[in-house]
Order: sequence, then structure tokens, then C-alpha cells
Amino acid sequence: MAILIDETRRVLVQGITGREGQARTRLMLGYGTNVVAGCTPGKAGQEVQGVPVFDTVADAMTHAREHAGGDIDISVILVPARFVKGAAIEAIQAGVKLLVLVPDRVPVWDAMEIAACAKDHGAQFIGPNTLGVISPGRAVVGMIGGRAESAKAWFKPGPVGVISRSGGMSSSTAYYLGKEGIGCSTICHVGGDSVLGVRIPDAALLFEQDPDTRAIVVFGEIGGSMEEDLAQLMAEGKVTKPVVAYIGGKAAKEGTRFSHAGAIIEGNKGTHEGKVRALTDAGATVVDSFGDLPKAAGAVLAANG
Repeated sequence: MAILIDETRRVLVQGITGREGQARTRLMLGYGTNVVAGCTPGKAGQEVQGVPVFDTVADAMTHAREHAGGDIDISVILVPARFVKGAAIEAIQAGVKLLVLVPDRVPVWDAMEIAACAKDHGAQFIGPNTLGVISPGRAVVGMIGGRAESAKAWFKPGPVGVISRSGGMSSSTAYYLGKEGIGCSTICHVGGDSVLGVRIPDAALLFEQDPDTRAIVVFGEIGGSMEEDLAQLMAEGKVTKPVVAYIGGKAAKEGTRFSHAGAIIEGNKGTHEGKVRALTDAGATVVDSFGDLPKAAGAVLAANG
């Protein structure tokens, strides 16, 4: 199986007529994603890669119900950062239950308003500043892989769920696991911002419920508390599947930002040492070098049958 995305989920692309929207729609369709509609205000009646375009999410939802067999499940938002809040809230209020917020530089206050709206409507979002999610051999939402041909070549189906705070390292982790002969159930880039929707512990809980995921691989970073929160879930017995992790930013000092807005040490919080200790104490296998991650994952899979 997989989490978050598979070939059955009906997908909307907001901003489909823009350059990024067209490019990512081409990727998603080429990979097998069930893209049923696009949305760009003022562009109703057009088509992008054969996908009908509507002015509003509500109109796209009506089309999906009448012609695609049901509600839109996921909206991939590919609009400029200043328009993300409006697009996200429109989708949530129209009944979409999962959003993928690809743009970076979304204002923190906008992300907080999206989070509040999602909570009120029982919806979830991934990002902002996410490359998206891919379930190898099934479907992709966002821009992981760049082109369908690359995504098909790089990512193989298998028993490991990947969660990453880095977009580039999401792909690299899955690629090097594949070189080790280990495929992935789903690869989830949670995003690099300080305010996120689906966080590392949330994705881990989803993998915990997926019968075809046997182990979880995490690419973590300094800053925030996501890795410590995952360790707490493990200590409480809520995440029981083996976890293999690498934490980037070992050399960073207080006040250092490590690549992403959400990866910053503040005082003694979010340190590399603290994250490694918490995960190790909870039973995770934590490697010192990213290059050790694939073999560690293989050893954990072998040890667990």
C-alpha cells in the first residue's frame, strides 16, 4: 500500500495554467497520478495536458463529482507565495481534505491561518515549501523527480517509508536506498518551513498504520522538535516499526540556520545532540553519516524478518 497518495486519489492542480503548474501537471500525469481538474481564476474552459480548467475550486469539485467518480481528494497548490493562503483556504472550504503547498516563502502568518482553517474543517496539508509526496509505481503529487521518466527510474516500490525535511535529500535518500536494493512505499517531504502541516511524527503515524511499510527512514535536521516528538511516540509505543535516522547539521552552533527556515538552533533547543539522543534512547538506529543510511536500513529490515 502507500500513504497520502496513490493512483486512486483524485487530484486538483491550483495554478495549473502557470509555468510551474503546466510542468508539474505533465510530471504527475506522466507518472500515473489521477489529475482530474485544474483551477486558475479567469481561465475556465481551457485545458492543460487534456485536464479541464475551472475558475474556482467549487466548480472543479462539481466536475469531479459528475465526471470523475467523487470528490477531489488532494489539491496541489502551485501559485505564487502571496496567493497560497487564499488558494488553500478556498480548497479547504470547498471540501478538499489534503493540500500540497509547493511554494516557498509563504509568510508564517499565512501558514498559521491555513493551519487553523484546516483544523476547523478536518483537513490536512503538506508544506509549505515541499517537493511533495510520491508512492513509487503508483502516483506523485508535487514535483519530486522533476520528470516522469526520472521518477520512474529513480524510485522503486518497496517496504520502507521515507520522511524528510529536505527536498533534495528526499530524492537522494530514496535513490540510494534503491541502489542498496531497498524500495519505498511512500516518500514524503514534509517541507522546510517553521510552520508545517504534516510533520515528521504525523507521517510516522501514517506509516505505522500502513501494512506494507516495514520500516521508517528519516532525514532530519537541527531546529524544531519534530524528531524529538517522533522519539516520544516511539517511547509511548505509538510508533512500533523500526526507525532509521540521519540528522543533518551536526556542526551548527546556536543561532545557525541550516539550509531551511525551520532548521535553526535556538538556545539549547533543536540541537543535533539532543535529537540523536532522544531517538537513540527511544530505540531508533541513528547513523553519523548519510552514506551509512542505506546499509543501516537494510540491516534493520533483515533483523526484523
